[in-house]
Amino acid sequence: MIGKKDLEHIGWLARIELSEDDKEKYAPKLNCVLDYFSELDKADTEGVEPAYHILPMSNVFREDIPTASLSQEEALSNAPKNQDGFIKAPRMM
Repeated sequence: MIGKKDLEHIGWLARIELSEDDKEKYAPKLNCVLDYFSELDKADTEGVEPAYHILPMSNVFREDIPTASLSQEEALSNAPKNQDGFIKAPRMM
């Protein structure tokens, strides 16, 4: 059962300020949600395979095929400034 102290702590963790009215209003609602989870715990799941995803999925990544890289000249062609074969960027502090 969630009490005012627990709700204050949850509010602190969520970085929200709860008024006394909010605490009175939301404590029963949160307890109702937690009661529903206890009902779900009672469900018979014997023989039910765990579902990691609702859709059947396989590896969705493309095949890793090596291809040729850009040449240094091509890579530097879009750089606003370059110097000695490198991209020249503004000095950062």
